[in-house]
Amino acid sequence: MDSKYDLEERTFQFANDCRKMMSSLKFSTANVEDGKQLIKSSGSIGANYIEANENLGEKDFVFRLKIARKEAKESRYWLRLL
Repeated sequence: MDSKYDLEERTFQFANDCRKMMSSLKFSTANVEDGKQLIKSSGSIGANYIEANENLGEKDFVFRLKIARKEAKESRYWLRLL
């Protein structure tokens, strides 16, 4: 599958890029605390997407995708602060 359509790979790359970005920021209390939140939420996007694909039923699939979407919105918030 073309990687630009592979959501598992794209969510992994997003989490990885967030981690790389954090290492480039100057050290400050705000950056450390906001960065911790970004690391958690960005990694959770892909983790929940992978969980959604475990085929435990339609309701679980939708629920996990909604969590992944929520985590993506949260990541956007932390990125704006950083």
